[in-house]
Amino acid sequence: MNNEMPPPVQVEKQQLEQRDSQIAVLLFPVLILLGGIIGVLFPQAFTGLSSWINPLLMVIMFCMGLTLTLPDFGLVFKNPLPVIGGVIAQFAIMPGLGWVVAELLDLDPALAAGVILVGCAPGGTASNVVSYLARGNVALSVAMTSISTLLAPLFTPMLALWLAGQYMPVNAAAMAGSVIQIVLIPVVLGLVLRMLLNRVVVKVLGALPWLSVTAITVVVTIIVAGSAGTILSAGLLVLVAVVLHNGLGLALGYAVGKLLRLPETSCRTIAIEVGMQNSGLAGGLAKQYFSPEAALPGAVFSVWHNLSGAMIAAYFRRQDRKKRDR
Repeated sequence: MNNEMPPPVQVEKQQLEQRDSQIAVLLFPVLILLGGIIGVLFPQAFTGLSSWINPLLMVIMFCMGLTLTLPDFGLVFKNPLPVIGGVIAQFAIMPGLGWVVAELLDLDPALAAGVILVGCAPGGTASNVVSYLARGNVALSVAMTSISTLLAPLFTPMLALWLAGQYMPVNAAAMAGSVIQIVLIPVVLGLVLRMLLNRVVVKVLGALPWLSVTAITVVVTIIVAGSAGTILSAGLLVLVAVVLHNGLGLALGYAVGKLLRLPETSCRTIAIEVGMQNSGLAGGLAKQYFSPEAALPGAVFSVWHNLSGAMIAAYFRRQDRKKRDR
């Protein structure tokens, strides 16, 4: 009897939770764009709220931890190649691309450091739902996001020191401490709470995407308000850098999947995981350790990578429809 299908009520609940996540991701760019516009138009209302950034990022990471369970990490042991290959690609491709884009566009040192720091960040928290929408390998997506996030306290400051340190001074030790505080501790706390109070947490899972979206929107608004002048003078250049960075990351991530001879669903997932960064974290770290201007690429990336994620998901779904119609 244990192998029977879940009861209809449970299935319906899971579908509602997935629908809420999809809506949150699709509305995410709109809400962040609105927050960015407010930050540009009314910067004085938010410039004194910089101290909110880290606590809000911790809320986002805690919400992510609540969505995780120990079985989510099982794929690492059952089929390690796509997870390990994808995570290596995550921390090799995006930091390197950030440096290449900064050199190619001859960015100002602060903006260059900000673009590179976006590349050094772990996978974005919205990538799991985008992988679902793109009909990718959701289990692989969750595993990659989780592993890259847990590795962030080591690799993010180390890569930032190596690459962004060419443009601005980097206190890697202090940055590592911040990443542990902002990312690792909240994620682990969320995971533990999910283990201890699973039934309670399951009841609020549908609200978590909205809480995360609200928090990151406020973070972006504060970051944009602190660099409103730079947006007016270099906003288009930053957008070009972000589009190049994200687009090349998606393409090279997909190529890695093909080189590893993975199924199409896994190739899609690695593309999304590599191309979509935790840009909110990158923006917060840039503002704390570099300058308000360095945080701008992270804010712009937060808008763009969700738009591009929605577009690539629609493209993959359209490709699937074409194959079925043949």
